[in-house]
Amino acid sequence: MTGLYDRDKLSDDRDHMREGHDHPPEPGANWDRWAKERVFVRAIKGTYNGLYEQLIDQPRVYKSRDTAWKGGPGLYGKHIISPQHAEVAQSIETHIEVYAPGAYGQKHGHLNSAVFYVLEGKGHDIHDGKRIDWKAGDAMIVENGCVHQHFNDDPDNQALLLVFKAKPLFHFMHLIFQKIVSFPPTEGNEDFRPPTDL
Repeated sequence: MTGLYDRDKLSDDRDHMREGHDHPPEPGANWDRWAKERVFVRAIKGTYNGLYEQLIDQPRVYKSRDTAWKGGPGLYGKHIISPQHAEVAQSIETHIEVYAPGAYGQKHGHLNSAVFYVLEGKGHDIHDGKRIDWKAGDAMIVENGCVHQHFNDDPDNQALLLVFKAKPLFHFMHLIFQKIVSFPPTEGNEDFRPPTDL
C-alpha cells in the first residue's frame, strides 16, 4: 500500500467486517482497540443550565498515574483525555506513548493531524516515505492523511512522547477513516516495562 487511500484494500476490509469479523484482517489486528466499543463523540443533550453545571463540575486535573498502560511488548500507551475518558473534553484527545529501546510502532494513517511532544529519547518518523528525525524537547506534527510510523533509535533507552489530537472533531464530522498498514512486532522487548511514575 503506497498511500492512505487504497480503495481496493478498504473494500476488502469492509467485506471482512460485514462477514461478522470485529477487526480488520491484517495479522495482529485483534488488538483491543479494534474489538472494543468506543465513544468517539458523546451526545450533547439536556438543558443549557444542566449542561453548564455538568461542565463546571468536571475535574480540571487528570493524573496519568490513574490510567493503566496498555499494549506491549515494545510500545505502551495510555489515553488521559478524550471524550471516552474525560467528560470535560469533546474536541481533543491526549495520550502518552512509550517505546522500548529500539522499538517502533505501527505504520498507519488517519485523517486527523497530531502533534507529538518528545519528552524523552531520540528517534525518527517516516511520513509518506520521508524520514524526520526527532529528540527530547522537539515537537513534531503529523499532517492530515499522512501514512506514518514512529521509531525509537536508542538501543539502550526508552522514548516517551506526549500526543495531542483533534481526533474527536474529525470523528464528529464523520472523517473517521483510519488504516493500519503494518503492525509492530508482537515478540521482542518482553522484559521492557513502561514507567511507573507517569
